[in-house]
Amino acid sequence: MKYELSGSLMQTLAIDLEPGEVVFSQTNSMCWMNDAIEMDTHTGGGIFSGLMRSFGGGSFFVTDFTSTGQGHVAFAPRFPGTIIPVTLSPGQSIICRKETFLCAEKSVSLEIAWQKKIGAGFFGGAGFILQKVTGPGTVFLDLSGELVEKQLAPGERILVHAGHVGMMEPTINFDIQMVRGFKNILFGGEGLFLATLTGPGRVALQSMPIMNLAEEISRYLPITPDPTNAQSMGGVAAAAAIGGIVGGLFGKPNDENT
Repeated sequence: MKYELSGSLMQTLAIDLEPGEVVFSQTNSMCWMNDAIEMDTHTGGGIFSGLMRSFGGGSFFVTDFTSTGQGHVAFAPRFPGTIIPVTLSPGQSIICRKETFLCAEKSVSLEIAWQKKIGAGFFGGAGFILQKVTGPGTVFLDLSGELVEKQLAPGERILVHAGHVGMMEPTINFDIQMVRGFKNILFGGEGLFLATLTGPGRVALQSMPIMNLAEEISRYLPITPDPTNAQSMGGVAAAAAIGGIVGGLFGKPNDENT
């Protein structure tokens, strides 16, 4: 197997396969392939495996891409980010977020990874279940935005907004800690809790969590009010009035097409 990464903000991963080689992905990741590639979509080990994988935030089905000759297949994430290859030895594992896994060699296993501490799962923002990827083989992960890697020494700890945690080694202790200070909680915008990552081990942080991007985009989406709902219409009118006042104060240009 040979691979090539192209692009910067919207990367693509192109993989060349020898006859008989197989890579797999969760659904809706493939961009293009040549006619030497055969697709086979299945549950990845039965209905129970599919259910457990979907419970962990992945897709119920996985797709195998098998080369019958000189195969070529390309994958791309659905959000701007950084694709990183990780080569795992037999039995070596990494823990990643549900949206981070892109594709891997067939020898790699993908399963759920339960959080040992319930509080870390419910309040850490990473979900109670993460994904565990185990070698041998190469896995390709997609982290949102730019990538920052840190190697934590034994006992070394960093506090992170949980959405920025993209991947970590199983030796990292993941927990949560309440933000200190009433004003920080009320006005800081970081929520009630921060994730605490304690070494030893490697952790990969992402600069633009998907949820942050979704929240920013949602601010610019048009609101379609229900004309039969007077309360809804009143709320939209009030929001428009406030927006107009704020826009006037800060010199926001008016849309000439409206």
